[in-house]
Amino acid sequence: MLFGALEAGGTKMVLSIGNEKNEILERASIPTRGPEETIREMNEWFAARGISALGIGTFGPVELSEGSPKYGWITTTPKLEWIDTPLLPAMRGALGVPALIDTDVNAAALAEYELGAARGLRSCFYVTVGTGVGAGLVVEGNLVHGMMHPEFGHVLLRQEEDDPTPDGFCPYHKGCLEGLANGPAIEKRWGRSAKELPEDHPAWDLEARYLAQMCIAAICTVSPEKIILGGGVMQQKHLFPRIRAAVRERRNGYIATPQILEEIDNYIVEPGLGTASGAMGALLLARRAMQR
Repeated sequence: MLFGALEAGGTKMVLSIGNEKNEILERASIPTRGPEETIREMNEWFAARGISALGIGTFGPVELSEGSPKYGWITTTPKLEWIDTPLLPAMRGALGVPALIDTDVNAAALAEYELGAARGLRSCFYVTVGTGVGAGLVVEGNLVHGMMHPEFGHVLLRQEEDDPTPDGFCPYHKGCLEGLANGPAIEKRWGRSAKELPEDHPAWDLEARYLAQMCIAAICTVSPEKIILGGGVMQQKHLFPRIRAAVRERRNGYIATPQILEEIDNYIVEPGLGTASGAMGALLLARRAMQR
């Protein structure tokens, strides 16, 4: 039995075929153009491979309430062409297979919970730090939704005193996590892309302190058993010890659990599945759709 997995991104769509053993057998990538053209091309690709179910991890915001008439629609996205696009209905209707949709970060969190760094635990908090910042939360095997899905990238942070651009660069909020700590913010603040900055550049201590604030916020609100940090910015591996040190310092003696005091190297970690978390999460969503 074959399953389709879609990682729907703002710049590209990554399409995968997997099996019941959670093996990825085939992958393809197409640029994200207008919705009509892009969805048609994706449907043709999946239809030619005879999939039995489809899972989608997508950029958002996206309507995830299954009782809503707009379940599976992209809603108020900054990618203007895609506002009010019925992504799931358009693909499920054309392919005629069971399908589930969630945010890209929730899909990645699910994969890390079932197969990756959080396997065997009750909960995990997955954050991607790249062009944007997003977070997904899994508790007892359930992807957490509420009024909508978590939008942790837009929590407001305390601006660091040595930040030369303390308002950040989000078009919606001053001082939110995404506007202060995503990849474009690093480049705009320092005039060079993150990939070009040496490890001893002051950008990285500032970035680590903002990401530590994020981790502390997650620890104090949802108390996850594992915090997993992925995305392009986190390919800078030297950030991890800086973030862990800043979390220990800034908790200021509060929350004295073994995970923080003794095991923080195994608590704030990189993805166990590497860059495959998104694809594997979409594959798991497809399997859940089939089981329903």
